[in-house]
Amino acid sequence: MKIQERTGAGNNRSAAPAQPAVGERLPAPPRERKPALAALAVLLILVGALGATVLVLRAGDRIEVVRVTAPIAAGEAPDEDKNIDHVMVSGDSGINYVKWEQRGVLEKLKAKSAIPAGAVVVGEMFAKKTGLPAGKASVGLSLKEGQYPSDLKVGDTVSAFPVASGTSTGRGSSGSSGSSSSGSSGSSGNPLVTDAKVHTIKDKSDSTVSTGNQNITLLVPQEDVAALASAASEGKVVVARVSDDNN
Repeated sequence: MKIQERTGAGNNRSAAPAQPAVGERLPAPPRERKPALAALAVLLILVGALGATVLVLRAGDRIEVVRVTAPIAAGEAPDEDKNIDHVMVSGDSGINYVKWEQRGVLEKLKAKSAIPAGAVVVGEMFAKKTGLPAGKASVGLSLKEGQYPSDLKVGDTVSAFPVASGTSTGRGSSGSSGSSSSGSSGSSGNPLVTDAKVHTIKDKSDSTVSTGNQNITLLVPQEDVAALASAASEGKVVVARVSDDNN
């Protein structure tokens, strides 16, 4: 009996499942691979790298172009010594920039309309020939010192007054801005032109001898041409500035 009991007890012990030894790790379940996600991640990395490369290349693609440094009136030509210089900008095939190396050709053209200081020049701003604005005429004046403000410049809006008979022009308007100069310059009270634009001013340095005279061209309404031209032919015109080109 004892032998059978021991044998039965031994059989029971051998039938029990074996327990893992202390310190052994259970086997991990196999990982599920997702190749589609991995491919998407790689694609996103490549797209980001390509975008960054394009931005860097565009930032470095800069060109030297023409910029306006002083106002250019309609019909006036740009001049490297007076009203243009160069500036660096990012190249853009959609904008017709005028490169600095093309300034020689640009100086042979005329502005289609007034161009403010600080503007970057594009080809559409200039042409070989420019017509006068509708309803306007161009009248040239040769003014003596005292018949015009000393700081008169292209683009200013002026009024022109006739000099009264028997009076002589003085220096009252030479330093004033926007005054009628009617008293000191001997002008009458009724203006010949009330709203004219200074179109061109001849540089005094162009003359061998400086006389103080100033040759200017005004854009005036066509109905005012006859009276202004008649007074100008006799040298009996006083010009007073109404506003400058910054207003």
